[in-house]
Amino acid sequence: MDSAERHVNDHRAKALRRFPRHERRGEARLPAVLATLTAVLLYLALPEQLLVVPRFVLPALEVLLLIPLIAVNPRRMTRQNRFSRILSLALVALIGISNLVSLGLLVRAMVTSQAQEGGPLLLAALQVWATGIIVFGLAFWELDRGGPVMRTQADRSELPLADFRFSQDENDDAVEEVADGSSRTSDWVPTLMDYLYVSVTNSTAFSPTDTMPLSTRAKALMAVESVSALITSLLVIAHAVGILDQ
Repeated sequence: MDSAERHVNDHRAKALRRFPRHERRGEARLPAVLATLTAVLLYLALPEQLLVVPRFVLPALEVLLLIPLIAVNPRRMTRQNRFSRILSLALVALIGISNLVSLGLLVRAMVTSQAQEGGPLLLAALQVWATGIIVFGLAFWELDRGGPVMRTQADRSELPLADFRFSQDENDDAVEEVADGSSRTSDWVPTLMDYLYVSVTNSTAFSPTDTMPLSTRAKALMAVESVSALITSLLVIAHAVGILDQ
């Protein structure tokens, strides 16, 4: 082994030691809890005509699903069983379905006489849009490469196929300060913030930006999010123009 190769190997070994995944600490639980509770609060603040069931039924059910997930991994997400996996996916699905139903009710409200309410419906559209960003970010986070526990606790050879290709997954041949943070060099894996960023860009650009969907389910989820965000944006614009013309 020549000196240049030894330098590269030493450099990568140091990079590996600087990142938490290599220590198998697991991803922090708090960001996911805060994101979920934010979605719950946004639902609670919706106008009555955008609710399918009594106001506190769905939020109470979502909190009940969240409690055992916190109990399993109160600080860092290092443990997972079949039951907790089902609970986490069910929680995201419940928030997502309720938000899509609220979007449907919002469309109906804005194209009927209820649209005269103006301001409250515009605010509700913003709440539905923000909830969509959160829930799709959570969905990407839960599904990609087996979920947050699998991504940090399993060896890369044991991970399921990736649903998304991040720029870090292909930066290992860039300049050192970029390559040091790549998946191959530092054992980098995405966290919730990375998936929320994907969700934000998909909701605003209506298409992928720096992160590409790879699997069919990832493409389907991103398509649903893009169409939902586009509908919400068009409704808000049309409604705002209508109010200004009055």
